[in-house]
Amino acid sequence: MSKHTATARPSKGAQLASAPAAAAAPQQAGLVLATLIIVAAVANLPLAMANVALPTIGAYFDASQVQLNLVAVGYSLGLACSVLWLGALGDRYGRKQIALLGVILAMPAALISGLAPTIEVLIFGRLFGGFAAGMAYPTTLALIAALWGPGPGRTKAIALWSAIGGAISVFGPLVSGALLEVTTWPWVFWIVIPLAVAALLLVLRFIPAHVNEGTEPVDNLGGIISVILVGTFVLALNFLPVSGYQQAALALLAIAALALILFVLRQRRAENPLYDLKVARRPTFWVAAVAGIVIFGSLMGAMFIGQQYLQDVLGYNTIQAALPALFAGAFMILAAPRSATLVETRGARWVMLRGYLFIFLGFLAMLLLWKENASFLVVALAYALVGVGIGLSGTPASRSLTGSAPVTRVGMASGTADLQRDLGGAIFNSLFGALLAAGYAAAIAAQLATTADATQIPASVTSSLEMSYAGAQAVAAQYPQYASQITAAAKTAFLAGDQYAYLAGIGAVLLGAALVFFFFPKSDRERELLQTYHEEDMEAAAAA
Repeated sequence: MSKHTATARPSKGAQLASAPAAAAAPQQAGLVLATLIIVAAVANLPLAMANVALPTIGAYFDASQVQLNLVAVGYSLGLACSVLWLGALGDRYGRKQIALLGVILAMPAALISGLAPTIEVLIFGRLFGGFAAGMAYPTTLALIAALWGPGPGRTKAIALWSAIGGAISVFGPLVSGALLEVTTWPWVFWIVIPLAVAALLLVLRFIPAHVNEGTEPVDNLGGIISVILVGTFVLALNFLPVSGYQQAALALLAIAALALILFVLRQRRAENPLYDLKVARRPTFWVAAVAGIVIFGSLMGAMFIGQQYLQDVLGYNTIQAALPALFAGAFMILAAPRSATLVETRGARWVMLRGYLFIFLGFLAMLLLWKENASFLVVALAYALVGVGIGLSGTPASRSLTGSAPVTRVGMASGTADLQRDLGGAIFNSLFGALLAAGYAAAIAAQLATTADATQIPASVTSSLEMSYAGAQAVAAQYPQYASQITAAAKTAFLAGDQYAYLAGIGAVLLGAALVFFFFPKSDRERELLQTYHEEDMEAAAAA
């Protein structure tokens, strides 16, 4: 039993007053942290695993592209739109209880997805699984902040949680590809069940029931508005690049804008807001939040374009295409402990900027070196650079969020940390996908314009050629006598289009680095601010 376990919940003031005494790590700290990382894995692993199986799923259900997009985005949608509300519920009613519920619900969600008789049921299973992850995932970071007091121990725990969690997301496609080689697509979803069983037993054994939780009522109205806000925004970003769905995406963006206005008004007026705007205005919080979107969005965007490049241009199969991502995951894990040390000695700002430098170099390598005949090592180099960058910068971003919020409100900080990944992925995937598609279409159109008999090509064929690499392959299958020329043209067009995506990644990284450089406090000022925030929070709690 951990020394932090309590049978009754003290008042908020008493909890915060005792917070400094929790600076030491909990008993059996290694097992506690391993348990929280495994719980995070239950939430993270299914995130990208379905993507590799989409062609097989599409053929099995005879699904449309829009339906497949919903299968792909359903899990992250459920996770993203629920983390703020569910994180607040954990702060109030028990983070262990919410984590247990999330792990338990992950199992029927996986079963529903794998046994789905229709594509609609599969989409529901993915969305349900995302909501279960929204219970499990934010509570893991919140528990780290509650069980480890401020200091090197907490920073190192966050570093390992961040790096290993990110690496597990990266390894998902490789696991999926390997499973599809030996079994059928439902196992892509069912593989998480034994992991969930292990997580359930470990949580029951090693995680204390109540630690530094609040006693105020949860702003459930704000929670409902946050679900609508984040859900419509993530959906809109995913459908903006889809041909024929731009109007629906714009309508969703309008709903998200209205929900944002209502959410801000609600948080300003609520006695106990779901998202404390006073905390959110702190520079160590809001700069870290925005910086994290760029950090994790860079990872998701690089993987999104990289998978297409490896399969379409280099001709890798699903397993081969997933192998370079192992370098990103491995270097994330290797960089994380070093990041934790540097954050304590040099400050979050210094470490984040170095992380941005490595991410910048990763995108630069993609821009300059990812050509039609690039070697495996050249591809792995870019992934490794991005992995080092994420491993360095992810720790200070998450640590700044948790360090800027009261310990009874770390659900807000952990929910924001989760949103960084989902919003970053949605924004960068949408942006990169749109730029790739536009650049590809322009390059194909330019090649067609130089063809001697361009006027003789049917409009339907031209449309398919300009739509995507997959569309060009479909045309090549229809006209096998021209297959080699069509494939060569499609590869050339892809390599022209992906340059815009890499340039956008470089631009985003530079903007993120500028934001951190100019607005995030330097090391000494950061320590002063965090101490001031802690004292203000204690005084507010004592007066409550």
